[in-house]
Parts: sequence; structure tokens; C-alpha cells
Amino acid sequence: MSDKANRCAPELREGLSSKVAAAVLDQRANGHLSPYATPNAAAIRRIDTERDRDTAWRPAFVRDSEKIIHLPAYNRLAGKTQVFSLRANDDISRRGLHVQLVSRVARDIGLSLGLNLDLIEAIALGHDIGHTPFGHAGERFLNDVFHERTGRWFFHNVQSVRVLDVLYGRNLTLQTLDGVICHNGECERQVFETSGLASFDEFDGIVGRCWDKGDVAIGHLRPMTLEGCVVRVSDIIAYVGKDRQDAILAGLVSPDAFDDGLGGAYNSWALGAFISDVVEHSFGRDRVEMSEAAFAEMRRAKRENYEKIYHASEMNGELAGEVAELFRRVYERTLADLEAGDESSPIFRHHIVDVERALGYYGRTYDWQNDLDLTVVDYISSMTDDYFVALAQSLFPDSAGVFRRRGYFC
Repeated sequence: MSDKANRCAPELREGLSSKVAAAVLDQRANGHLSPYATPNAAAIRRIDTERDRDTAWRPAFVRDSEKIIHLPAYNRLAGKTQVFSLRANDDISRRGLHVQLVSRVARDIGLSLGLNLDLIEAIALGHDIGHTPFGHAGERFLNDVFHERTGRWFFHNVQSVRVLDVLYGRNLTLQTLDGVICHNGECERQVFETSGLASFDEFDGIVGRCWDKGDVAIGHLRPMTLEGCVVRVSDIIAYVGKDRQDAILAGLVSPDAFDDGLGGAYNSWALGAFISDVVEHSFGRDRVEMSEAAFAEMRRAKRENYEKIYHASEMNGELAGEVAELFRRVYERTLADLEAGDESSPIFRHHIVDVERALGYYGRTYDWQNDLDLTVVDYISSMTDDYFVALAQSLFPDSAGVFRRRGYFC
């Protein structure tokens, strides 16, 4: 952690009170879990199969993590924007690093709280697997055309569940899928309490409402486990300082541009101060909580990031309109290819064939013909940044100038 103080929150520092620190160490030394931790034996799957059952060497939620990281969709996260797009700089974070950082933060908190670290890891690694190319801007562009055509809403957390549960049919646990759909780090709260969700029937109703109502439904989601609550708060902790470091590295802002006076060192400060605060105020409790001071500072830092970073990023500036139009054109072209049954189209060759092959291994099929708009959404959201650029230039040669003006070549 940085040894500098945050001038916007000087009272917040890394470290636990002696009482909580002693309780954490005692719990760990005795190998105990919190009474509120999710036991492996509580894992709920859609299909009760022998190969997915909990074993001594491969517990239930370990299986979920392994299922996730072996998916092509997980591999593609390394080629998707976290915040900054169209930059030939390998040191700027991509979404593949972000999910690992969330996992690391959440495991630190979960270890101290005595929670199930395997479940935490599974939720964290899977939480963004349905994200679009070009980050939240791409999410917005895809949602705009999808909503205009269908009246439904696209959000990456809901698509992440679809990728894991439907497109690849990996029979993940309800606890992992619930944590994924409830993770939305844009909706910060001081206190997270569990929902009491207990069945896939209830969960499927929630997923359906998210597609139909968008933010109205998503804004009210609460995880069913404390592990899901931990991942949700960890999502913000993981990006609020790291995005600032990337912005400074990209030359978008100077280190002294931030009110707290920490510049890029805010990331180290945030990891120490926020993780300590969550543990201090959540240990031994049936909820995950931050102090009022820490919650206020987190919200302040996010607001400042929006003002100085996110609203100024490439996809919220002069390129936004042009790239949004390319999303629309790609959407309409691939939809037309589906309607025409053109099996030479990339959506067949690079998406439908691959998904059908993956599902076939489990004796399942991809019902892509039932909802062509959703199939287009599946395809576009699966793309890396480079793939989208290459596809757009292949389908629409006049689009090359959009990316060349940024000095970007695929």
C-alpha cells in the first residue's frame, strides 16, 4: 500500500483493529470457516450428473472455475477493452486481467472472512465472460440496436450467464451463476445482504426479467451468497484505482489531476484501505458492509473517474458515433445473413458452428433459429476488439478510415 495519505479521506488507512485481526488469525489457525460461508455440499446444478459431483480432490466450485477458464469465451477476454480501446500498448489493462484482479481482491477479503474461496474464484473469473468488445461503450452500442429492434435490453452480466449456462451449457452451479448476474460493479452499495434465492426456477425468472426490463430489474439484484456479495464489492475495488493507473499511462490525465493527491498510487491505497474496511465491518456477520467513510470515498473516487477518465475515453469521444454506427451495420448485416441462411457468412463459420460443436459434446443443441436477434447478440458480444475491427473492415471497406485516424491497424 502507498504510504501517502488520501487527502479526501485521511481517516482511512490499511489495517484491522486488534480485535478483528486476532479473530481472523484465530479462525484461520483453527481451519474454521464462517458459519455464513457456502459449503460445497450446498452446490445446486441444473443436471445432477456423476461427473459434476463434489469429490475430495475436486470440490464443486473448483469444477466451476475449471469449466470457466477452459471456455473460448474466457480466452477472448484478453482481447477485449477494459476502459481504453484502439491503443497499441500491451501494458494497458484488458478485461482478461480485470477478472483476475477481481478474483485476487475477492479472495483476499474472503480469506479473512472465512468464506468459500473456490466459489469466490468461480464467480470472479466468470463475471465478465459475456462482455462486448470496446468495454461499456460497446455494451451501450449493442444494447441500442438490440433494444430498438426487440424492446429487450442487453447487459453484459446477463449475457455472461447466457454464455455459461446456455451457449456452452457447462452445468455450472446456481451459486456461481447467481454471483455472475448480481456482480454489477456500477451499482455500489454500502451494505450487501443475501437474497434467499434457492432454485433454478426462481433464477430463470430473474434472468428473464433482466432481458425484459433491463436496469429496472438489474438494479435490484442481490446475490444469494456472501461470496457473491464479496465479488460485487471487489469489482469496484479492483478497477477504481487500476483504471486511473491506465489513464495516466495512456497520457489521458496527469498524475496530479486527482483531488486525493495520490495519482496512480491510489490503486495501492484503495486495495489496502477498502479491503481492510470491508473485513473490519463484515467479519462474523451475515452481510458484507463498508463503513460510511469508505463507502463515501469509493463513490467519490468513482465520480472523479467518470469526470476525468471514462467520459474522456476514446469510445465516449469523437469516435463514439462512428463506432456505434459500425455496431449497427454489423448487426444488420449478420442478421440479414441469418435470415438468408447464408452459411458462408462469418456468423455461421465463426460462431454457430463453434457453439454447436461445443454443445454437441454434452448432447445439446444451439437453438439459434428460434431468436435471430439474440443469435446476433451472442455473436457480436463474443468478439474481441481486433476481431470486430477486422470484420467491420471486411464487410464495409469504407470503415477503415475510422480506425486509421487513430493509427490503429488490425
